[in-house]
Amino acid sequence: MDRREVLRLSATTGAASVLTLRGVSFAHADESGRSGEESRTVRGHLSNGAPDFVHLPVQVPRGVRELAVSYSYDRPAVPSGTPGNALDIGIFDERGTAAGGRGFRGWSGGFRTEFAISAERATPGYLPGPVRPGTWHVVLGPYTVAPQGMDYEVTVTLRYGEQGRAPGPVYPPERAGGRGRAWYRGDCHLHTVHSDGRRTPAEVAAAARAAGLDFIATTEHNTTSGHGAWEGLWGDDLLILCGEEVTTRNGHYLALGVDPGTFVDWRYRARDDAYGRYVRRIHRAGGLVVPAHPNCPFVGCQWKFGYAEADAVEVWNGPWTADDEMALAAWDNMLVESCRRGGGDGRGRWTPAMGNSDAHREPQVVGLPQTVVHAEDLSRVAVLEGVRAGRSWLAESSEVGLELSATGPRGEHAGIGERLRVAPDAAVAVRLEVSGVPDGTVRLLTDQGEMRSERLPASGSGTVLWRTTASLAAYVRAEVRHPSPGGGAGLPGAMAAMTNPLWLEAL
Repeated sequence: MDRREVLRLSATTGAASVLTLRGVSFAHADESGRSGEESRTVRGHLSNGAPDFVHLPVQVPRGVRELAVSYSYDRPAVPSGTPGNALDIGIFDERGTAAGGRGFRGWSGGFRTEFAISAERATPGYLPGPVRPGTWHVVLGPYTVAPQGMDYEVTVTLRYGEQGRAPGPVYPPERAGGRGRAWYRGDCHLHTVHSDGRRTPAEVAAAARAAGLDFIATTEHNTTSGHGAWEGLWGDDLLILCGEEVTTRNGHYLALGVDPGTFVDWRYRARDDAYGRYVRRIHRAGGLVVPAHPNCPFVGCQWKFGYAEADAVEVWNGPWTADDEMALAAWDNMLVESCRRGGGDGRGRWTPAMGNSDAHREPQVVGLPQTVVHAEDLSRVAVLEGVRAGRSWLAESSEVGLELSATGPRGEHAGIGERLRVAPDAAVAVRLEVSGVPDGTVRLLTDQGEMRSERLPASGSGTVLWRTTASLAAYVRAEVRHPSPGGGAGLPGAMAAMTNPLWLEAL
């Protein structure tokens, strides 16, 4: 049946615009209960420039065992360079659609055409639990709409019967065996079948172990269903952190290492007064805010919220590309700006870099790249503290080894993410040791730019020494690059490893 659309645009600050359709009603089950199923279909059209979200209210009666939804939409041809139709979907239960997600029951974006929820089980991306009576809302997200508009169809099916028992979620432990105080390798941006990935959690865990990783994070798009999907996959050798890739219309960010079950809403733009509220929620849940692939060219992926409230930034996402090169340049400029504010000497703050694979499916490589963190132990708290403090470096694989340090004239010593306090003109000896990058090029950079470049031998191992002073360099960081394609002059090769800065503080 066709239903007339009723437009309700939000006029409140901090809320995305919403179009609410007429509700769908079902016959009520009688007191003795009933079996079988009922379906209702809604068809409609969205014009180009449609609101960010479309709500379809569904009146759910008593006696429902399972709720299922399927949908489709047209994909007309569009001119070259013009976005076509893309429609996301999710659902909120009878507790409502208010910001913060109290009624959130799942989101699959545009990855699935159907889903089902019951007490016992749910489609990946969705949360199992009772199907209680009341007004549920199927939520459509017209991500992009073609110039011709979008025709869509949504079918809601209720299956009647006795409710099953909802399983309690089993979340990963917060600590693994580890090696005490050590460097630990991790990949904190990964997707499985619980959002738009093709791998199962078991396949991702196996790939992480094969890549030599010590920790990973589950970061599905706009859902927490992956938090409880790792039972039996962790161990003394593998720590699993809970998180979410918060996928807004103005960029994506990782809610990294939050308390299990923490949901972070994504239904806002940079122009709304909302992002800061969710930053605080993530911090209260013990997590970090990490803008992801900030220069990704796809619609809605470029980061527009600024970095003032970020704990780190994903400078390197997947195999090294021009997007990463731009993110690296912007991050280096941020380091220089933090020098002006006193970030390097402890009187201000700076934003550390991360590297993650964002792997979704084969042949994308889990652990390409990875963040190598110096932590007190292999635990959620210790790893996140190492990331937040910038005691970390990034590598393309576990085959790459690196150590950067600086020593003052009186034996003062500092490593990556730390500060070396010396007299302004005191001689500082910088030492970089690298392995696993055959014929690579080592670069030492400061706030002034590249200060030292040296070629590694075919063995891939080497040591680079350099001398400076705190008056000449506010920080030192290292890059290790592969040879440039075709040996092109002036074009840097793909990144093999890079460090966060080692800060030099003039006393």
